[in-house]
Amino acid sequence: MKKITLFFILPIVLFAQEKAITPKQSGKYDTNKFSQMYDLLATPNMFRTASGAPGPAYYQQRADYKIDVELDDKNAKLGGSETITYYNNSPDSLEYLWVQLDQNQAAKNSQSPLAESEKMEQTFPASNFANKFLKKGLDRGFNIEYVKDAKGNPMSYSINQTMMRINLAAPMKPGSTLSFSIKWWYNVNNYRQDGGRSGYELFEKEGNRLYVIAQFYPRMAVYNDVEGWQNMQFWGSGEFALPFGNFDVNITVPADHVMEATGELMNRSEVFTPAQVNRYELAQKTFDKPVVIVTQEEAEASEKGFSEKKKTWKFSAKNVRDFGIATSRKFILDAMAVQLNNKTVMAVSIYPKESNPLWGETSTKTVAHTLKSYSSHTFDYPYPKAVSVSAEDQGMEYPMICWNYGRPDENGVTSDRMKHGMMSVIIHEVGHNFFPMIVNSDERQWTWMDEGLNSFMQYMAEQELDSNYPSNRGPAKNIVPYMSGDQNFLEPIMSNSENIIQFGNNAYGKPAAGLNILRETIMGRELFDYAFKVYANRWKFKHPTPEDFFRTMEDASAVDLDWFFRGWFYSTDFVDIGIKEVKQYYVSETPTKELKNAKVKKGRFGVDNGPFVYLIEENNEELKPNQKKPLRIEEVKLLSDYVNQNLSAEEKSNLKTPKYFYEVEFDKPGGMLMPILVAITYEDGTTENFKYPAQIWRKNNDTAKKVYATEKAIKKIQIDPKLETADIDVTNNTWPREVIKSKFD
Repeated sequence: MKKITLFFILPIVLFAQEKAITPKQSGKYDTNKFSQMYDLLATPNMFRTASGAPGPAYYQQRADYKIDVELDDKNAKLGGSETITYYNNSPDSLEYLWVQLDQNQAAKNSQSPLAESEKMEQTFPASNFANKFLKKGLDRGFNIEYVKDAKGNPMSYSINQTMMRINLAAPMKPGSTLSFSIKWWYNVNNYRQDGGRSGYELFEKEGNRLYVIAQFYPRMAVYNDVEGWQNMQFWGSGEFALPFGNFDVNITVPADHVMEATGELMNRSEVFTPAQVNRYELAQKTFDKPVVIVTQEEAEASEKGFSEKKKTWKFSAKNVRDFGIATSRKFILDAMAVQLNNKTVMAVSIYPKESNPLWGETSTKTVAHTLKSYSSHTFDYPYPKAVSVSAEDQGMEYPMICWNYGRPDENGVTSDRMKHGMMSVIIHEVGHNFFPMIVNSDERQWTWMDEGLNSFMQYMAEQELDSNYPSNRGPAKNIVPYMSGDQNFLEPIMSNSENIIQFGNNAYGKPAAGLNILRETIMGRELFDYAFKVYANRWKFKHPTPEDFFRTMEDASAVDLDWFFRGWFYSTDFVDIGIKEVKQYYVSETPTKELKNAKVKKGRFGVDNGPFVYLIEENNEELKPNQKKPLRIEEVKLLSDYVNQNLSAEEKSNLKTPKYFYEVEFDKPGGMLMPILVAITYEDGTTENFKYPAQIWRKNNDTAKKVYATEKAIKKIQIDPKLETADIDVTNNTWPREVIKSKFD
């Protein structure tokens, strides 16, 4: 880049020559990127306030469940009956109730496969080819045997794909309660062949199955102040919107199975041996390492036989939105206590021998770290336990329990990549207890509200575990390939879950990177952490919307973030800030012809604000070379006179002595606003950092200028040296321009 010099005038302002009169342009709408988001956000009301907090009229429904289920291990079927007690806490009368039948997404008549575009692959793995074209396929939908009222009378109902409408004989009035029962069964799938969020893993050598069971019962849909019934169909991507309630669940399985599930185990002495009960009691007092409760030797003994007897496990869970089960005769189980302020909770892992030694050494400790990290940034984990289940090819979450992939090879060897991958999944899935199991957002509509916030929390937990942890999502630079991609395949974060093309980047990566930028670069940790904790505590055990999050972050921090949320969440704008031009100046007492002819603005009282010091562009040839010199106050007569006449002795002693003057013009080829982070390197090797808030763009969306008066000559100017802003093009980030090596180089 060519070296240019600039002029500087103290303290007057120069006006350009008057322009010829031009015709008036037509008016325009406000397109300023700093405009407030009144056009995008829902209107505040008595249910949800303008501050982002629940309003005085806020309500939420409740659904309590009493469930009895039995697993038919030989035939891989699960059936049961449930009694749902539904509480209408809304101000509305309800003519019908909506119940979710999510297993129907995999039914024979499911619409989900029909809604996906297909192409013929030329190469198939044999198993995939057989599953797709040869096998008849398993009907995995719900078989509803009856729906009855509290008196045992049949109730009218209608099933529309994954939703069942229960038609009430009379409207359910505000403040009333209704109980009804449902009986059902369905075929449990091999999720490693058929896919799905639950099912079983088959160990072919021995014929054993490892079950992770979820969405296994008809579940109440959410009714709220935002959209009434959330009865959007389950197509497969958009996860679940569920009300809170209390669960009492009895699960009957083969007697040689070991199980974990949502809630507290109520009959431990009936399902565990006395030795195992004693080990569990020891684990409740052990905080430094896991205690093995069901040993590998015990698990290996169980998996050799197939008991014809049955055993019922009884679990009770308070104030949860869902329920998950993991059961197998192959399970090893370990646990340790975790101290959270004045409360102790249990970190638990359950896994087959194929997962050792990795799981025994790593899983439960990772669960414990996750609970501590997330609690410190939100609220103390309120449930009695958190369970990590080894389920290969899985990563899915439910209250108090989650499935996680990652195992050693057949020789028990684990690569660092596999170990970190497993730990990241455990952190992420255990972290989902906070978002959305407790801060209960609508996953069916807004994936980012649970996945994005949780991915950000995961990043913080990983870095708190190890500052060199190879985190995938969170660092701003990691989202650059996505944000610089083809706009035809990008959607705003604020897109419905089913409409996203690059699901992981859009719903997980970009929100996580954006929140990290907010915390580290825009707001600072203190303001961000306080506001984020306010949001979490305002909306724990409630149903927040995106507006509640956006408003709370501003309300609790006094930072205007509308420009950021508008650009990062509601658009596909990308960050690209560059250095357009650098001009260098020198001091002169003699003005150029241009300055002599320029109109000088009078001072406040109509007089010239002299004396003047002229800073002239370095390449200007009007003046003699000897006039091009660094500023020395004592050698510039008029400036020296001004100093002597107007400044006190103390002020004189504190005067800076700049010698070099630069005007730097920044431009913004990208549409996304962002602070300008500048690192200046001087010729002596020292550096200085400057940070200009995003508001520097508020009056000009394209360019911004800054003047630097320095004692040392500048060798290099660089924008965003630590890659904090997700700038997609760093080739324009330095002056003088540097050649950036390609990945090939």
